[in-house]
Amino acid sequence: MTNWQSLYEKSKQNDFKSIARGISFIENEYPGFEELLMALPETQSSRVVGITGPPGAGKSTLVDGLIGHFVKQGKKIAVLCVDPSSPFNLGALLGDRIRMSEWYNNPYVFIRSLATRGSLGGLHPRIIEITDFLKSSGFDIIIVETVGVGQSEIEITGLADTTVVVLVPEAGDEIQTMKAGLMEIADIFVVNKADRPESENFARHLGLLAHSSTKEIPVIKTVASEKSGIDELANAIDLKLSAEANHERKYWLLAERAYQLIRNERMKKVSKEELGRNIKASIHEGKFNLYSFVKNHQQ
Repeated sequence: MTNWQSLYEKSKQNDFKSIARGISFIENEYPGFEELLMALPETQSSRVVGITGPPGAGKSTLVDGLIGHFVKQGKKIAVLCVDPSSPFNLGALLGDRIRMSEWYNNPYVFIRSLATRGSLGGLHPRIIEITDFLKSSGFDIIIVETVGVGQSEIEITGLADTTVVVLVPEAGDEIQTMKAGLMEIADIFVVNKADRPESENFARHLGLLAHSSTKEIPVIKTVASEKSGIDELANAIDLKLSAEANHERKYWLLAERAYQLIRNERMKKVSKEELGRNIKASIHEGKFNLYSFVKNHQQ
């Protein structure tokens, strides 16, 4: 049995050490990682919940509360925390989340921090593959908490079965500049820190915005630090997941994932350093045109 086959067999038995090694195996593209991915089953029952929103919105505390709720239901939970990359080694800056520390030895909960490694969409470049690997490892729900980088966060919609956008009452101005993007991304809005002033007005405004969308987007008020509103949010997530179970969205999700995987594979052949050297040489020769340069490098 090869290394990847051994990892795969053990991970299917919900062996956390093998799951962690499998993620590293895929993340670092060790020989055999593609064979591992192609061995994954076609149908998987795990559902993916994306948690996104601006920094400081309380996403990690909210995820901590959701873990507690789902564990009480006897569900096995995997959490991927996608953190900003260190400019020095591309590792996760925040590391494992302190707020979730009580779950690290829980047999129902697997938590892993991943770095974005410079990915513009706020996600890890191998997030699709890692998530699919986790789906084959016996988890009921996979929560992906993202960096929250604004409008480019739309990548999460191609990954998650349901996406929760977390905001705080002070985000009023941000709402105005992100309207279109938010409607594309959100399946559920959360107004966290709802004990703050102006939270009622903000939630009402957000509700009107959600009502104007072509899809129904519930607005849930929470105070995650006090576990307030967590049950309501979890119930809203369950409803969305149930509604989407046999929906046309499944095919759209698969097409979106296929598109991103093909794009990522093609971009692997492009080196910024080599582009820089070629641009420098063209400029010195006095014949550089950006658009001609790009056209030539697409061939």
